[in-house]
Amino acid sequence: MISPNIGEDPRPLAKSASGGELSRVMLALKSIFAGGDNIPVLIFDEIDAGIGGKTAEQVAKKLKKLSGVHQVICITHLPQIASFADAHLKIEKGVNKDRTHVRVQSVEKDKRVVEIARMLSGDTTDVSLKHARELLKKGSRN
Repeated sequence: MISPNIGEDPRPLAKSASGGELSRVMLALKSIFAGGDNIPVLIFDEIDAGIGGKTAEQVAKKLKKLSGVHQVICITHLPQIASFADAHLKIEKGVNKDRTHVRVQSVEKDKRVVEIARMLSGDTTDVSLKHARELLKKGSRN
């Protein structure tokens, strides 16, 4: 049973939680039991669904802390979450000769700044690059 919002009656988790909420509940549980389980890798998908801003930053901090005792893989579209990661992979899908292809590349250093800026605004501008550097600086402090 879960009551995701103040003032709501508890309801069965399976009936009331979206995919993103389920991921965040799992993050909460794994944060509590981090030292006591033997699961080496945790994968979170859609953990960023329906959140942004300050909530995204709090989720990023929890993921970062959890990564101290588990390998954490997180699929995210939010720069707030991506900026806290120790490693950043960019995944792109495209079609070539009537076939879908997936390309995965590591983004590091200046390329990572550009990718975070792209995540923020869709392209890179002086403002988005400055904001990306700020997010990456914040993420590296935590």
